Amino acid sequence: NIAKAHGGVSVSGGVGERTHEGNDLYMEMKESKVINEQNIGESKVALVYGQMNEPPGARMRVGSTALTMAEYFRDVNKQDVLLFIDNIFRFVQAGSEVSALLGRMPSAVGYQPTLGTE
Repeated sequence: NIAKAHGGVSVSGGVGERTHEGNDLYMEMKESKVINEQNIGESKVALVYGQMNEPPGARMRVGSTALTMAEYFRDVNKQDVLLFIDNIFRFVQAGSEVSALLGRMPSAVGYQPTLGTE
């Protein structure tokens, strides 16, 4: 883990996660001492979740939120950052749902027309 090896921070964006998946990741990070519940300031991770049962707009914003957090740690705190987004398909799916709700025509392959810039 980059947080342990380099003194950096890990940022995890869980798009459309199930509750038990987020809990399992949290518990693993707690056991490996990446998360310190006694002194949260010493923790080496930021977790952002948009669960499966949430509206597509909330799920879609998780990726951008995680990216913004990672940029903050990199630019302001001058830390090494490991950013991971799970699951990129669910991110695209949420974007497609938002696009449909806004009445946008899908691209030739069925995705939202804004996918290239998201």
